[in-house]
Amino acid sequence: MKISYKKLWKLLIDKDMKKKDLMEKASISTSSIRRLNNSESVTIEVLGRICKVLDCTLDDICEFIDTDEE
Repeated sequence: MKISYKKLWKLLIDKDMKKKDLMEKASISTSSIRRLNNSESVTIEVLGRICKVLDCTLDDICEFIDTDEE
């Protein structure tokens, strides 16, 4: 299973925010942004801070993509 943060990037565009703005407001590191850019996992704490800043839920910023071929 893979995680996608495409929803997060779309939400930032809708809210006219840059990644740097998100980093500052949510107090997240550049390495967390890099991991999000590369669709890698980040801690639930980081996701929680992002949701708080953007006033949204986890469903609004990420989704799991099933990579299993059955």
